[in-house]
Amino acid sequence: MPKTGSSKSKKEQLHRVQITLVKSPIGYSVRHKATVRTLGLHRLNQTVEHVDSPTLRGMLAKINHLVEVVDVTEA
Repeated sequence: MPKTGSSKSKKEQLHRVQITLVKSPIGYSVRHKATVRTLGLHRLNQTVEHVDSPTLRGMLAKINHLVEVVDVTEA
């Protein structure tokens, strides 16, 4: 018997985070600037949303002084 809606329940289980660039990467290393760009951040106070993963958390740990991270809970 096939399960209905299994893909929807998977999407609901994905934890998401909002990342906002609050400080300019100018004056920091090229690696920090590249990490900011890889996250999709181009302007100050720009916010992007990504699925939480260990890779993402590692990137955020390297540039935690430049960004603000907020956990998103879907109601």
